[in-house]
Amino acid sequence: MGGSWIVGWRAGNHVDDGLPVLLCLPPAGAGCHQFRAWQEPFSGVAQVLGVQLPGRENRWREAMPPTFEEAVEVIARELVERLRPGRPLVLFGHSFGGLIAYELARRVTPLALVVSACRPPRYWDGAGRGIVDDEDELDKLFDTDATDRALLDTETRELMLEVLRRDARLSLSYAHTPGALLPIPVHAWGATGDETVTSDQLAGWAETTTAVFRRHWTDGGHHAVMRRPEPLFGLLTDLLVGFAPVGSGRPDPPRNA
Repeated sequence: MGGSWIVGWRAGNHVDDGLPVLLCLPPAGAGCHQFRAWQEPFSGVAQVLGVQLPGRENRWREAMPPTFEEAVEVIARELVERLRPGRPLVLFGHSFGGLIAYELARRVTPLALVVSACRPPRYWDGAGRGIVDDEDELDKLFDTDATDRALLDTETRELMLEVLRRDARLSLSYAHTPGALLPIPVHAWGATGDETVTSDQLAGWAETTTAVFRRHWTDGGHHAVMRRPEPLFGLLTDLLVGFAPVGSGRPDPPRNA
């Protein structure tokens, strides 16, 4: 039957109905347990949950779903089953996780969608092909600091890259289907030095919503927000407690940045 797609870090993977939910979706090649450390900053504000795709961490032996759409449908179904109706929910996704979060938002309508280092859906058709076929592109997206690379043995690194390849193959089954725009705020985070998501591409997220859209910026490349998420926490807190969306991060960079 397989394991749970929604992971919590309370005893027994318990979902506490007393708090809003921040549901986090990791980038390609990664599992969601990196978000466990986010629970403490949101103590008393929200319960942090993660989405765990098969084939990694505690689900290592489970097969990847055959299509992107099937994966999203399973996540949406489990989320609806586990959360009471009307439970406040904010979705956060990084890179490939942002694309899953967007399609999930089309099905469950959260309070807000927050994505980082993620192209808007119309740029994703076929986006994983280069990663599957080109080792240089795969290595670029892996984007690990040189110090961290030195700490990885060859076998561990190859296992991590294989998970990334599987996720890239899953992304190849994605085809954006235009439809109703999201009726919720969308916040998109980018970083200077990101070679995979440009400023203009990030601005394309404005096309996905009829509500507020904001871009936010930091420094440090494709995985900057995951390495230093603290600037993001203030925005997420405001969204979770029901305040009006507020600006966070830095103003948009010049268009030629």
